[in-house]
This record gives sequence, structure tokens and C-alpha cells, in this order.
Amino acid sequence: MRRRAARALLPCPPTIDAGWSTPTREAAVYKPVPTKGDFPTLEHEILRLWDERQIFQKLALRNRGNDRFSFIDGPITANNPMGVHHAWGRTYKDLVQRYKAMKGFDQRYQNGFDCQGLWVEVEVERALGLDSKRQIEEYGLAQFADRCRERVLTYADVITQQSVRLGMWMDWPNSYYTMSDSNIEHIWHFLKRCHENGWLYKGWRAMPWCARCGTSLSQHELIGTDSYRDVVHPSVYVRLPIVDRPGEYFMVWTTTPWTLAANVALAVHPELDYARVQVDGAVYYLSAKTVSPVFRNDPPVLGTVKGADLVGWRYRAPFTELEALVDVDPRVVPWTDVGEEEGTGIVHIAPGAGPEDFELAKVQGLPVIVPIDENGEYYAAFGPLAGKSALTVHPEIVASLERTGMLHRAERIEHRYPTCWRCGQEIVFRAVSEWFISCEEIRPRMIEAARTVEWNPASAGKRMEDWLNNMGDWCISRKRYWGLPLPFYPCDACGTMTAVGTMDELRERAVSGLDQLRELHRPWIDGIRIRCSACGAPVTRITEVGDCWLDAGIVPFSTLGGGYINDRTEWARWYPAEWISEMREQIRLWFYSMLFMSVTLEERSPYRHLLTYEKLLDETGRPMHKSLGNAIWFDEAAERMGADVMRWLYAGQSLQNNLLFGYGPAEAVRRDLLTLWNVYSFYVTYAETEQFVPRRPTGQDTAGSGPGRDGTSLGSTGLLSDFLLRMWPLTTDEGPSRPQTGAAASPPPTGGSRTDRWILSQLATLVVYANDRLEAYDAAALVTAVDRFVDDLSNWYVRRSRRRFSRSASPEDREAAFSTLHACLVTLSRLVAPFIPFVAEEMYQNLVRSWDASAPESVHLTPYPAADASLIDLELDREMELARAIVTLARAARNEAGIRVRQPLPSVTIASEAAALQLSDELRREIADELNVKQVYIAEHVDTFARRVVRPNPRILGPRLGARFPEVARALLEGEYAIQADGSVRVNEHLLGPDEVSMTLESLPDQSVKEDLQLHGRLAVALDRTTSPELRAEGLAREIVHRVQTMRKDAGLSVPDRVELDYLASAAVRTVFATHGARIRSEIGAIEVRDLTVDDQTRPAGRPDGVLTWRGTLDGEEITLMLRRVP
Repeated sequence: MRRRAARALLPCPPTIDAGWSTPTREAAVYKPVPTKGDFPTLEHEILRLWDERQIFQKLALRNRGNDRFSFIDGPITANNPMGVHHAWGRTYKDLVQRYKAMKGFDQRYQNGFDCQGLWVEVEVERALGLDSKRQIEEYGLAQFADRCRERVLTYADVITQQSVRLGMWMDWPNSYYTMSDSNIEHIWHFLKRCHENGWLYKGWRAMPWCARCGTSLSQHELIGTDSYRDVVHPSVYVRLPIVDRPGEYFMVWTTTPWTLAANVALAVHPELDYARVQVDGAVYYLSAKTVSPVFRNDPPVLGTVKGADLVGWRYRAPFTELEALVDVDPRVVPWTDVGEEEGTGIVHIAPGAGPEDFELAKVQGLPVIVPIDENGEYYAAFGPLAGKSALTVHPEIVASLERTGMLHRAERIEHRYPTCWRCGQEIVFRAVSEWFISCEEIRPRMIEAARTVEWNPASAGKRMEDWLNNMGDWCISRKRYWGLPLPFYPCDACGTMTAVGTMDELRERAVSGLDQLRELHRPWIDGIRIRCSACGAPVTRITEVGDCWLDAGIVPFSTLGGGYINDRTEWARWYPAEWISEMREQIRLWFYSMLFMSVTLEERSPYRHLLTYEKLLDETGRPMHKSLGNAIWFDEAAERMGADVMRWLYAGQSLQNNLLFGYGPAEAVRRDLLTLWNVYSFYVTYAETEQFVPRRPTGQDTAGSGPGRDGTSLGSTGLLSDFLLRMWPLTTDEGPSRPQTGAAASPPPTGGSRTDRWILSQLATLVVYANDRLEAYDAAALVTAVDRFVDDLSNWYVRRSRRRFSRSASPEDREAAFSTLHACLVTLSRLVAPFIPFVAEEMYQNLVRSWDASAPESVHLTPYPAADASLIDLELDREMELARAIVTLARAARNEAGIRVRQPLPSVTIASEAAALQLSDELRREIADELNVKQVYIAEHVDTFARRVVRPNPRILGPRLGARFPEVARALLEGEYAIQADGSVRVNEHLLGPDEVSMTLESLPDQSVKEDLQLHGRLAVALDRTTSPELRAEGLAREIVHRVQTMRKDAGLSVPDRVELDYLASAAVRTVFATHGARIRSEIGAIEVRDLTVDDQTRPAGRPDGVLTWRGTLDGEEITLMLRRVP
């Protein structure tokens, strides 16, 4: 009987409620949502859904023929699995394309794979156990090319699968490959244009050279790939005898001793002072400022001479006896680039082993001696050094200098030195013949074109312009195998060089070998001979292949439409690209090569908007390396943290800062996403419990997909109907409509609770901001804004409205709360869909598709929420901001006083010294409820409830004010001051900064005071700490509810689960149950609460089976709680 009576006290659901299905519903509408989101498992489920329903294909088809958004994918190297640093860039690319797709734009979705060059060759060599170009040729160029192609195709498939796992949508079967004949042909077209412009030439100069790879490297390859590393090298101070001046020497320093074998001159600055220093009977010449560091003391200085006076002097070179140097007459030459910050102010010159030396040799007419071959080994003419590697010959060089008496001192030095960007070996410099494109004529045109680009961040544009102002001629040839075959056919008969521009031209000019042409790669292309364009003589192609950045730079021409050569009309519809994105280092690489080739062919930039980002490091700031044990592989990260967590982490990163990536940062991001997930879980749990199903607002369904069919206004207030119609544009077969931002000004929605209107205004603000930021490609700002909104939604709206989602609320209020939260979550699912497509899809499928099968199949087939600023209620936003500021201050006061939030207090008093506070009755009730106080008062001045004390800081003010300090201190003590808006204090003519004074509020007895000088005109609050027996009893009731809720959680109970609660307690606690029992029963979901205490003793009269028991003390009162789930 007691159980029946208890059940009868529970509020019963109405027979019909607007916004609900009938309570006799048998099947669940919503899929249960676990409170702990397992993102990786969820993502695999969503991937299957997309695949089974062909969502991407339907999206691309739906938008076909609409306005175009042209994006060019910077080709990822198909040489190894994708790394987490690649995933960063691919997240940006995918989120922008997804956003533009939801806006209805037609797109190409073409992924790119970079396929040629050293990065592939080096890995294939390692796999085959080859270690030199000679071994490659012995293996066979045809077989080597096949292995390179196989590796590319293997890893292209791996990267495709990894990118799909990331959630990236591309037309994968239509990916482009830079090794394709079409791509090569378009580069030929570009090179022929360069030749026609007179820019192409073969030059001999000192180039950075990789001895292991046997090829030169270009300037932008070294600068743009962070090839410089900190290495330790031997350095030597060498004393070189001066001819005809016995006992006198030039002191020279170098960090590349191997180059001394090719020394032909010394360089001095004509204007520097050079000292004549006597040490141990010998006289040395060196820069006057370097004497002390070189000799490590202060030897006698016999005098000084200008560098110009030393020009022309002759000396004995370190290895003058070598056959290679027999005709060299070493001498001193002038060079204004000589400095004295390090070394001796006298520079050793080896034009065959240094680019700056090589350029000086051209000016001074110096001989160029090349000491090493393509393997980095000395030629035979270098005697005892012949066959030795320049990278390991240092001990022999030092020993030789010591034998000849030329070594002053040898030591080791750590400095920045370039390495090969693919194999990692230290490079050398070597004079060699290469093919170049002159940059002088195109440089100003490239600078002008770059200035038309919207660079994000703006510093990227400055970097590009600096590079263009200082770039050298482009070295485009590589003495390798798997790469673009340069289409250059020099004629020995007449001296003409023919540049082939297309496959058709190759076929027309070919005289032999065409029938053996399998593809445009070595060795097949090497067998073709053509007629010289001038004299008709048969000519053969040069053996060099091209710089790999030619491969990537041509893709705006080879991949758009039908290709620049074949279908110029279709190509032009996609050119230039609206937006591209890669790491910052691509400014001097891919961005540069594209700009160069586009200005050459079209006289404009190939991209309108460009986004760059920085490096990805581990979470301690170190580069990730397998050898350091800190590398995180993409596959591992995706399955451990989830792709959406990675994407949210990437998208939220500042473009100008390195990303510290790891499981620590990922966990912080995961917690942010779990806040959204928990709100979603809360809604589903309570909506399913209360059997709530949204109805469509008039003329619009809840997914925003088309006209509503039942014409029922959502909610009796009609709050959401107009709101959603303006925020959720229609989706049709032709794609989503795209309303103009801020169109159709109208008042913000009315009706509903104040909290409903506020969160919807915040949502509208977020949507406006989202559209604005994504149009500017500013993902990070939007991530921050979404996190802030979700925090507001969870920690204010849901928490403040929690009771409204239960049957203790009125049907109308309950409907408004559910409808508002549903609108927020569905809008959020669409708003974040480009960023976290898996979580967004999960939410959408459960919140919309679960009950509306006519809605679009996927969140990615819905339109992006429309920006309409008229939906924002700025006045309400300001009021709620003030209320939350008051609550924050009052909570801080409560915490400092050590009073629990669950303990009600009599009142809070609020004052603002700089602004009159206006709080409506509704806002006061909201503040009172949130702070758990009974009354909210407003005071005109802070001194109503506190005394302000301003004290001077004598340590700072004393020295500044001097004799006036006592006068200022007295004025502060007597209250003769004015506090400024920025927190400073004015005393007469003196303005005292916040650090020069200390301000405190001394509260009245039984009050806790807190203030913030920056909030709403110096906001201050005072909590009345006094408590009555009635307030303490209410606080104890709240503690009981809290304890039982914890027991429910520990027992694994869900919201719909009903329970019975038995208790044993003192008389005081029993009184609390008697007074507040109905509230306790309602909030803990109990159908019955029983007092098992007998004769006021805390002992049971009997204990039912299957109970969870807790014994303890609450507010000093002993209590035993026994909880049992009702089947």
C-alpha cells in the first residue's frame, strides 16, 4: 500500500502534449548514447554508413553544375605512410571543401600524389640494397623505374586509406599523379616557353652537391626544407707563408679543411685594418679585431695595414705541390664580403668548392679547381688524397698541414651545415654544369602577381616577397633517373638546342626509338632521337631529369579541367584556384614553383587565397623522430585518440605557432569534445525518457532540408519557427540555398523562457561568426568560439534548465526546453560538420534521421547554417553577461568563505560603482536560483555593505613621489581619491597605477565580499553568510539528493530507472525528509522513500535484498541510505 501511494504522488504525463509523441509509444526513437564517447569505434561505424549510402557521391552529384569552388591539392609524396603532420594539412583541406560543399559549391575533389625525384629513389635504393648511381645502372634503369612506380602506387593506396580514415573526402579514383605523361607533357610546354623567352641556359657553377645521391640541389631545396642542421666539424687555423717575405705568414681559418686542396687565393676586405703580430719569432697577418681570440692572448702588434695594401701579395698554398695546382699562382684579392666576426679576416678561396668563391673567381679571374667527382671523392690529380671522400678526409688534411708546418691549431666546432633533404647526408659544394632558368626578367612580374594573393597569415606574403627579391636562377637539372626527362636536345652540328614542348612535337620530330617508348621516363625516353630544329641533324636528349618541384608546380595546368594543353576552355573554368594550403616551408617550394610557372604561362598567380601553417613537434617541443622514440604514427593516433580529436586539435591551432602534438594535448581536446558529447547524451537520455520527439516548425523540417509537412509550430510560444526558418536554409535537389548574411532585418525571436531566448541568441551569434570566419579560412577562431558556446550550453543553459527536462516542469516549459536544446544540437552538428564530421554525423543521425526518414541522409547533405544577425538579441546577451559575472563573483565569495554551493543563504547584495545596475525580476530569480540564495538586492554603492581600503605601496611610490608621498598616503587613508576605469587611482594631480596601490574591501560581519574592477563598472557582491534552521535543513536535503545521485551513478543506473530509498537517521534528518521529502523523491527518481528508523534509533527494522548502502555523516548528522532499483 505504501508503494502504491508513493507512486500516485508522481506527476503523470499528459495524454497529449504539443511536441511529444503519445506516451504509449512502444519503440525507442533515439539510440542510447554512452556517457563516455568512444570516438574511434564511432568513426568506423560512420565510415561504413558513408560508404554504404554513397554519401560523398550523392553530395558531389547534387552540387554539380553550381557555382564552382576551385581548390588544388598540394601533392603528398607517395613514398611512405602518411604522418600526423600530413594529417594536419589534410584536415584544413577537408574542412574547407566540406564547408564549401554544404554551401552548395561544385568542386573537383582531386587528390594529388607526388611521385618522382630523390625522395622516391632513395627509398627504393634502400629497399634494393643499392648505395650508388653505379649500382643503379648495373641493376638496370628499366627495372629501377618499375620499382619506383610500384612503390609510388603502393603508398598511394596506403595514404588513400589513411586519408579516408581521417575523414577526408576526395574523388580518390580521379587522383592525379605527377609521374603521369600528361603532367610531364605540361612541364615540357612550360620549359619550351622558357626557352622561347631566352631564359633557359646551361651554366657551370659551384652547386650544393649530394655525394651519395650524385646530384646537385637547388637553392630553394636547401632553404625551404630546413636542411641545415647543427653538426660538429673540424676547423683549422692555417699559417700560409708569404712569398718573398721570409718568416711572415697569413693566418687563415676554415671549417671545411677538405677544400684547402683546391685553394687558389686569399681574400681580404680592402677597408679593414690588418695587424702585423709577432709570435715566437714569426710575423702573422690577420684582422686586428681577431688577434686576441686567435692567439688567446695579446701578442705584440708591430703595426697595422689596410687590406687594400695586401692585395696582390703572393703566398704558398697548403697543397701547392699537387698536380692539380701546378699552374696556380695563389694571390691575395679584395672582397668586400669579408668580415671579422669570426675567423681571421682573411678568407681562403676555393672556387671549385664554394658558390661565393665561384662568383668571386669570375670577378677576379681566378682559376676554378674542382677537387672531387660526383661521388665526393678526390680526382687522381690530387695525389695522396685521390679516391678519398671529402666527408672523411679531415684527419689526412690535418696531418699533412702538420707535416708541412702550416698548422697553427686544429679544433672542433659546432655550426649549422646543410644536408641532403632526402638522404640526410652532409652536402659538399662542387662546380658542375647544370641547366638553369634565368629569373631576372620574371622576378618583378612574380612579385606583382604575389601581391594579388590573400596570404593567411599575412607574414607568409612577406616571406614570399623576400624570397622573390633574393632568389637566384632556378637550377632545374638533376643527374638522376626516376624523374621528369628534360626535353632538351642539343645539336653538336650547328649548336642549336631544341626544346620539345608536347608529345605531338616529339612524334613529329622523332627519327628513331618512338616504337620503344613505353612511357615518358628513362630509359625509354633516352632511346628517342629527333631532328634538330635548325639543321635537321639527328640529336639525342640530355640525360638529366628535372627538379621535382617542376612536377608539383605544373599541376594548376595539368590537372584542372581537361588540361591546359588539351582543353583550354574547361581548364579556364577552374583557374586560378580559389584557395590552397600547405606548410610554411612550401613558400619557397610548391607555392614558388606554381607562381613561377603560372606567371610564365598566364602572367598571373595560380591561386587567390593561400593558407600556411607551422611545424608539428612532439608535446615537449622536440621534432618527432623514430630514433628519439617520440614519433607518433598516424594509424596509432587515429585508433587511440580518434580522427575527430585530431581534427579538432589541428583546426584549433594558431597558424603562426608550432603545433605540439601528443596524447596529452589530444586528451585536453577530447575533454572539450566530451562536453558537447555529454550535452548530446543528456538530451537523448531525457528525451527518450520523456518520449519527446521534435515537430517541424511551420514550413521547415527540423533538419532544415525542405518544407515541413504537418504545419505544426514548434512549441506553443512559436519561438523556434521563425528562428529556424532563417537559420536553416532549404535543401533542394539543386543544393542548399545560400541566403545573404544579415538579410531581412526583423526583431529577434520572442516567447519562451529568458534562458531559451538567450541561448538561441548565442547560437545565432555563433552561426554569424562561423560563416564570417570560414569565409576568411580562419578555422582556429571558430574552434575557440564553438568551445565557448558549448561551455555556455553545458554549464549554464543545461544546468540552469535541468529541472525543465523532467516531468516536474509544466508541459509547455518542458517542450520549450527540449525544443531549444534540440535546435542547438542539430545546428551545432551542422556547424561543426566540416571540422569533426564523425561526431557531427552521429549526432545528426540520432537527433534527426532517427525520427524523420525524409530528412537528408547525412548531415553533410544539409546546408550550412545561415548567418542572420537579426536573430541576435544584444540587450539580452548583455543582461545575461552581467548575471553570469555576478554569479562568478558570488561563487568566488562563497568559496573563500568555505560554504558549500548546496547550502542556501539568505541573500546576495550587488553594487557597481561606475554604472547603475538594472536587473529585471526574472533575472534576479535566475541569479538567486543559480547562487542558491533567497533574495537578490541591489545597492547604490559598495560602501553600503563594505569599506574600501586603499593602501599605497611605499616601495614603489616612495621613490617616485619623494616628499609628496605622506600627503598622498594620508589622502588614500581618508578616502580622498577616485578610482579610474582601468583600475588606477587618482589623488589630486597624481595618477597611481594598479601596481602602486593595494585595494581591499573590508566586509561587515557575517558577509563575504568580492569585487572585480574590470567587470561592469567595478562590480562587487556581498553574500550574507547567516543561516537559519530552515536554511540548514534545506541544505541538508540538497546534500541527501547529491549523495543519492552519486549512489545511482555508482550503481550504473540511467535516468529512466526508478528506485526505492530507505533510510536510517536521527530526528533532525527525519525532519528534513518530512519537510522536503517530495522534492527529494522527485529529484532522485524514487517511487517510494521509507523511514526504517525505529524509536528514534539508527537501527533497521529489516533490510530488503539487492540494496546499495551508504553510511556516513552529512552536515554533522549520521545517516544510512539504502537504494534499490525497481524492476
